[in-house]
Amino acid sequence: MTQVELGMDPEERTRDRVLTAVLEHGPVSAAQMGKLLGLTPAAVRRHLDTLSRLGVIEVKLISNAKSGAGRPARRYVVSKRGQSEIGDDYLQIARLALDEIRAVKGEQGVVDFAKRRFALMEAKYRPLVDAAGKDVGARSLALAAALNADGFVASSNSLNSGTPMAAEQLCQGHCPIQELATTFPQFCDAETDVFSRLLGVDVRRLSTMASGGHVCTTHVPTGRAVIRKRVSVPAGIAQPSNNISNHQQERP
Repeated sequence: MTQVELGMDPEERTRDRVLTAVLEHGPVSAAQMGKLLGLTPAAVRRHLDTLSRLGVIEVKLISNAKSGAGRPARRYVVSKRGQSEIGDDYLQIARLALDEIRAVKGEQGVVDFAKRRFALMEAKYRPLVDAAGKDVGARSLALAAALNADGFVASSNSLNSGTPMAAEQLCQGHCPIQELATTFPQFCDAETDVFSRLLGVDVRRLSTMASGGHVCTTHVPTGRAVIRKRVSVPAGIAQPSNNISNHQQERP
């Protein structure tokens, strides 16, 4: 238990557990939260109501995907404000530094910086993903596990298995640079490029938290996917641009 936790009363500690659970499992229902944390429905709703009033979580209405019938279900997710309050100690310093880079070297300077940052991620994750073999789905699961170990609250879920439209949806529930990427979407583009190289297929960003989504979702085709050799981008070397950012390709 940290010194901060020692200074909390039991209600605050429980509320912090609820927030962490929403971050890790959202979109999640109040009933699911109760089972996960061993709390009564009344206790869960009390803490969810408090977190909602504080603006760190919000309700997302989800329709029945199978039948489409009935009232939409209420699910809780961490809000944009909540995401920005989790781990952004150096946000202002980073934003000022990137503004300086842009002022001196222009937009390409920011792009090159983002590529160098994510080159470190690529080098770290490459052995873990390659160990999963050539199956794209298995590689996506391995990438999700690597991201999860680094606190991105990631998962990879199969869609349309056994069909030419088969795919994995690679989701990240936490982004430590969300607020920064809102101003500098080059970071989202660089991360997407790394995912594509690691998985060996062209991927598509469906949503990002930086652009208002409650999770970052990457579509990874597997039904017709063929692993191809991708060349990593060495640090400090700019890669030719296709002039269309992954941010611009996102679906609404």
